[in-house]
Amino acid sequence: MGMSKSRSCFGYPLSIFFIVINEFCERFSYYGMRALLVLYFRNFLRWDDDLATAIYHTFAALCYLTPILGALIADSWLGKFKTIISLSIVYTIGQVVIAVSSINELTDHNQDGTPDSLPVHVALSMIGLILIAFGTGGIKPCVSAFGGDQFEEGQEKQRNRFFSIFYLAINAGSLISTIVTPILRVQECGIHSKQACYPLAFGVPAALMAVSLIVFVLGSGMYKKFKPQGNIMGKVAKCIGFAIKNRFRHRSKEFPKREHWLDWAKEKYDERLISQIKMVMKVMFLYIPLPMFWALFDQQGSRWTLQATTMSGKIGSIEIQPDQMQTVNAILIVIMVPIMDAVVYPLIAKCFNFTSLKKMTVGMFLASMAFVAAAIVQVEIDKTLPIFPTENQVQIKVLNIGNGNMNVYLPGETVVLDQMSQTNGFKTFDVNKLTSVNISSPGSPVTGVDPTFEAGQRHTLLVWAPSGYLVVKDGLNQKPERGENGIRFVNTLNEMLTITMSGKVYANISSNNISSYQFFPSGVKEYTIDSTEIASTCPRDFKSSSLDFGSAYTYVIRRASDGCLEVKEFEDIPPNTVNMALQIPQYFLLTCGEVVFSVTGLEFSYSQAPSNMKSVLQAGWLLTVAVGNIIVLIVAGAGHFEKQWAEYVLFASLLLVVCVIFAIMARFYTYVNPAEIEAQFDEEEKKKSIGKDNPLSTLEPVSQTNM
Repeated sequence: MGMSKSRSCFGYPLSIFFIVINEFCERFSYYGMRALLVLYFRNFLRWDDDLATAIYHTFAALCYLTPILGALIADSWLGKFKTIISLSIVYTIGQVVIAVSSINELTDHNQDGTPDSLPVHVALSMIGLILIAFGTGGIKPCVSAFGGDQFEEGQEKQRNRFFSIFYLAINAGSLISTIVTPILRVQECGIHSKQACYPLAFGVPAALMAVSLIVFVLGSGMYKKFKPQGNIMGKVAKCIGFAIKNRFRHRSKEFPKREHWLDWAKEKYDERLISQIKMVMKVMFLYIPLPMFWALFDQQGSRWTLQATTMSGKIGSIEIQPDQMQTVNAILIVIMVPIMDAVVYPLIAKCFNFTSLKKMTVGMFLASMAFVAAAIVQVEIDKTLPIFPTENQVQIKVLNIGNGNMNVYLPGETVVLDQMSQTNGFKTFDVNKLTSVNISSPGSPVTGVDPTFEAGQRHTLLVWAPSGYLVVKDGLNQKPERGENGIRFVNTLNEMLTITMSGKVYANISSNNISSYQFFPSGVKEYTIDSTEIASTCPRDFKSSSLDFGSAYTYVIRRASDGCLEVKEFEDIPPNTVNMALQIPQYFLLTCGEVVFSVTGLEFSYSQAPSNMKSVLQAGWLLTVAVGNIIVLIVAGAGHFEKQWAEYVLFASLLLVVCVIFAIMARFYTYVNPAEIEAQFDEEEKKKSIGKDNPLSTLEPVSQTNM
């Protein structure tokens, strides 16, 4: 075992600070790169949303599956130190490759600002992502375990505190990167054409990864490094296989039972290995229920962000976009970890023994309550959401854009509309009941409207004269995405119009016609109307009303009494009213759950693992995260609930059940001190070897059996 003198600082080994800074840079690098991915896929590689999301989730899952590889390399072949260094180099190369893949000048030979051969960029970015997945996944279990290795016996308290600081570094890194990376992305750069600067935004994470590697190497002289102990996983697998085979051979009654099924391996394997495997098996068994926690936890990026899109982001005088709510989690962690460590745990410890597994049970309970809170918020939102048509319904709104009154005869009711007015919201009809729709104006015959209404859709019926009408499918069957606002224009002039609204163009809207919706974030939008009919003295620039979140409007353009243009606004979908601040309780509960569950889990996995399997158990812990991700994909894919709150309640109750099962399993778990158990084996081996009068074997306790 290569030991170097460990210096200390505040009672912690000095080497810890290098490890924490390394983790901070690595997480900054990872989250900074990940925050860009979907946008990069969509805007640069020109993929559609579905492909971008699928590749993104595949990458995320891969990053949690590769830790097994990293752990095997570390525990059985290179040792943790060398594994971290070699995989960090792979990781840095991956970051550089993806940064290079986003330089459009690479294949832009005609200098028009778009890459000429996209496959080159796609291939490079995929190679980069695969290298990154191996790098980040491979070092994940090693870094935390390597940090734990730096502590001496009897430094349990400092070691627990280290896992908290370590977790804090992870979240500080991700928090700062989620704030900084979008700022880098909007910078413009380029040799021939200016455009969004992906090379810079990917380059900063790559540079940080290099810094992380350098920092880690600088601490090299201070680390406690343990030698790897041969192919440990192979041995474990063989030992378990032999135990099962042997147990099966001796299944008849005449053979005495053994205390534990692994004891059937005693004929061939030494007791130290068997006891180490027992420790690992006990912990792995406890891990079985844990993915359920991660299944809930990982939805804050997807489901909860979607929930935020149906809410209003005006919190006091500031405006928050839906996808910025996720930073609440990282901000709360940075606040909560120190509070938990310094205040909450010591207070609880005065009343009763708050063991690791009790903490984890409480964490699950809190996460489950977070989903109950999310369901309550969802019910509040549902009260305010407009009713959209089901499969066999049609919704119709009538908008009179003419100069006289119009009568509209709908099944079961007659509507009289003054000029420039609309029906009070959308009217809902069953498809089979929608037999005839007629219109007329006072003193003129009735005209039948051809029922070209599509089931399950909203329609707008524009009327302007006794026989002048137009049926339009709205195309909005839900609140606009990302909390944006839909706007469309109606032209009542005789000539075509083109409108430009904050960079988006509505081209050539013909007379008595309506454009499709385009979508805009909150705020006041300026727009310009272009038409041959506008006198040169008339204004062409107009301002919208101040848009909130999730609304839709129809703007009718008509000639005013002075011969210039005026615009009248009609509401199609009302803006969101429930405030995003209402999500804070569920984020708070989930974050408290995460701090209690995740930090404790890291520390528990380390403390209960035998010395030669520390990384393997850390990887096992990360595997529960990967399985949690998979659960979400399955549940989201399998069951579509009529009501979103029902899905939240389902998840909450699933986790509650799992929480109870886990609490029962935890009651029967006895904590071990692997170091003590291994020391006992060392003692016994010394006695044996002294008895055998063999002076060599006392120098170094041999943990390998000759197989």
